[in-house]
Amino acid sequence: MSGRLEYCNSQTSLDTALPSGGIHMDIIACGSRPSRRMSAPSFTGTVWQDPIIQAPDPARIRSAWVRFEPGARTAWHTHPLGQTLFITSGVGWVQTWGGPVKEIRAGDTVWIPPQEKHWHGATAEHAMEHIAMQEAHGGEHVTWLEPVTDQQYSGKAGG
Repeated sequence: MSGRLEYCNSQTSLDTALPSGGIHMDIIACGSRPSRRMSAPSFTGTVWQDPIIQAPDPARIRSAWVRFEPGARTAWHTHPLGQTLFITSGVGWVQTWGGPVKEIRAGDTVWIPPQEKHWHGATAEHAMEHIAMQEAHGGEHVTWLEPVTDQQYSGKAGG
C-alpha cells in the first residue's frame, strides 16, 4: 500500500490571512504531515493514517485518510456525534454491537450514529482505505473500547 497519494509532493503549508486579521483560510499542503502507523489497543494489524483536518474551534470536524492492510481493523469504539466513512479503495467490513458484519466496498458511504458501538477494517483477503469524518464534542471525537476478537472479526458478512 502506498503511504501517500501519488500526486502529493508539496512539503509546505500555505496560510491566507484575512484583511481583518481574523480567522483565516489554511491550505495544508499534501505531504507536509507524516503518515502515522496506528497501534494497539485501538487497532489490530497494520493500519496507516494521514490526517486531513482537525479544524480549530468553533469548528468540530476531524478527518483522516486511513489504510488497512488485509486483516487489519479498529477496536470497538464510539463517536459522540457519529461518524461518516467514505470507502475509497478495496473491500472491508463494518459491524455495530449485536449486529451482523456487513461488507463495504469502494464508493460506499457509511453513517454511524452518535454513541453507536462499532468497528471497521479490511477483510481478511483484501486491503481497504477510507476517509473517516467525525465531529468533536467537548474536545473528544472518539472513545476507544475493547479490541475486536478474532471470533468477532471472522463472523460472516451479512445484510
